[in-house]
Amino acid sequence: MISLWNRSLQKKASDLHGDTWKIETDQTIVENIQAPNWHQYISGSFAEFRCSLCRRTWGSSRVQVMFHFYLNKASRQGIIKLRCYKQECRTCNEAQWEDPNFPVENIDVLVERLVKNIRKKCYEEDLGEANRSSVFDGRSDGPHESAHCEACRLGICSQAN
Repeated sequence: MISLWNRSLQKKASDLHGDTWKIETDQTIVENIQAPNWHQYISGSFAEFRCSLCRRTWGSSRVQVMFHFYLNKASRQGIIKLRCYKQECRTCNEAQWEDPNFPVENIDVLVERLVKNIRKKCYEEDLGEANRSSVFDGRSDGPHESAHCEACRLGICSQAN
């Protein structure tokens, strides 16, 4: 999965002043607790899930992702930590937290938004506020179910943009 994120990032690398950036997953990053000189960006998109117990699938248009990022200006290398918030099956009693499966188009949209945020915070560029919309590619089983959403339980769903 991380290779899709890095591939998308490399498509946008020309916007990052020739610096080298890479994305790595880190399920331990916490909202508003970044290391010194790191920045945070939270966004959301559509993704699908599959229950590892009953194999049921569902889609959600409110899947949250958190990025913590840092640019070492001396080495011209940037690191991005990515945390994708999980959901659990609403029908299984012993439901596991399942990882989201984002369509490639939505990874591209999320990375595009991230790169804009990096350009604002690391390069002090003024880019305005317009964001490209995510692609809704699948089915959603009704309203968002906060009881089965990790980001809701942690109070993050309402803070994404």
